[in-house]
Amino acid sequence: MFGYLALGISLRQIAKRLGRHHTTLSRELSRNARYGNAYLPCIADRRAERVALRQRFRAALKNPLVFVWVREKLRLGWSPEIIAGRLTLEHPGESVHLETIYKYIYKRKNRREKLWRYLELGHKTRRAKSGRRVHKQTKIPNAVSIDLRPKEADNRKIPGHWETDNLEGKRTDRKVVSGLSERTTRKVSLSLLPSRKSVNKNRHIVREFDNYPDFLKKSVTCDNGSENAAHVSLTRRTGTAVFFCHPYHSWEKGTVERRFRTVRKMLPKGESLDNISPTRVQEIEDWLNNTPMKVLGYLTPNEAMANILTGKQQLFCGALQDRI
Repeated sequence: MFGYLALGISLRQIAKRLGRHHTTLSRELSRNARYGNAYLPCIADRRAERVALRQRFRAALKNPLVFVWVREKLRLGWSPEIIAGRLTLEHPGESVHLETIYKYIYKRKNRREKLWRYLELGHKTRRAKSGRRVHKQTKIPNAVSIDLRPKEADNRKIPGHWETDNLEGKRTDRKVVSGLSERTTRKVSLSLLPSRKSVNKNRHIVREFDNYPDFLKKSVTCDNGSENAAHVSLTRRTGTAVFFCHPYHSWEKGTVERRFRTVRKMLPKGESLDNISPTRVQEIEDWLNNTPMKVLGYLTPNEAMANILTGKQQLFCGALQDRI
């Protein structure tokens, strides 16, 4: 702009050549004109850097409200995506991008605060995902493959399809945590079982299903662990079809796996579950079901399930269509 002005070209012509609006150039001149209304780009650049530095120091995340909101929710275990999405719902007119939050967390001068510890995986740096080789054998008698599960369960638009798995502590532990998660609403039920026996697993699922009407008990998807060997009895007691993933295909029951990944923040792998109380497990379940999720339009699983149970199923599922 400085060179064009020296040639006597008008601001409108300069704006067209630079691909900017002429009022943008006018504001730049009014802010930085010095020495008899002369515009010196080197001085303007240094001033812009000083202003930007002061702003970032005073409000690292746009403004004090967003700054406090982000730090508070990080400490609650919310992901940057959830924080960014829920902010616009609870504070209309305010917004922050999830990448802005990640940059704030990993910025050099903020590392001493170790905010990365509040992220789900707790990594000091962001990592790429990787896979592994798998096998295709199963030893569960009368197991029905997930390939035969109703296709309506795949897109998560129809509620009533569940996934289940067990979360272990140490190999020597007797106790395990059984998890049951609904695919559409992501609502999860956790129960501390006295052993890995299938009778205990069935008891947990039956007890949970007693809280729901029949249209929410269409199917259960599980892995090929021995705790699921009594699936025929489960079907007879609840009327719910049970389907089995292909061996080592944990992503085929990705809902419960994803929920367990969050649970691992509070029940780390390798730590004994024998000293964990049912009250603690209930606290974790409540936290999961009352934390907003991006895939639910930043509703909580409890809110999503309540919408279905109160007759808002069609509206809720329609809202999910563009998010899944």
